[in-house]
Amino acid sequence: MTNKVEIKYDILSPEGIIKDSKTINLQVSESKNMYTVHRALIKQLNNKRRGNANCRSRSEVQGGGKKPWKQKGTGRARAGSIRSPLWKGGGVIFGPKTKSYTKKLNKKEQQLALRNILYNKKNNTIIIENFDLLSTSTSTKAVVEKIHRLNIKITERLLIIAAKKNSNLYLSTRNIKNIELIAANQINPLSMINAKNIIIETKALDIIKELYNGQK
Repeated sequence: MTNKVEIKYDILSPEGIIKDSKTINLQVSESKNMYTVHRALIKQLNNKRRGNANCRSRSEVQGGGKKPWKQKGTGRARAGSIRSPLWKGGGVIFGPKTKSYTKKLNKKEQQLALRNILYNKKNNTIIIENFDLLSTSTSTKAVVEKIHRLNIKITERLLIIAAKKNSNLYLSTRNIKNIELIAANQINPLSMINAKNIIIETKALDIIKELYNGQK
């Protein structure tokens, strides 16, 4: 079951001054139903796994077509192939094989999970009118000062969601380990859950409403 909720954001300038407000309506799950968020997070974490471990079985090891020695009369234990797991360089019994951990999730469930996270993070979300004003140069120090003006601690994880890639903002924040910069069409559950605070550009908020089925 989903409910329609209204979220009102204050639009701030880079100096932390309220310039305007913006209201959006979202269809989110009931407060006790966060199963979709869990599924979306597990899907993302599993899809990052790479099951590349691979051992050769005795059928995959090269050589061993000829019997090493005759069956009887040598005094040694009988052997049929050098590919036997008992031999050095032979195949591996029950070794790991290449495996895919990919999980699937319906598109509507993925969108619902992102809307749920956005709703739960509303008290830690700040809307900036324009990121070009936040970073007019590639100075990391200048961006840190503007983030402090927004009452955000630089030691806490911060997610910045831009309408599109901003080269100045990327170059000025890439050396700060607690800041992650992503485009509005690339938001994901893991980045949003890990972030203590979220900064969203007004244009990015419009893209989020359009792409993830938020009601206008």
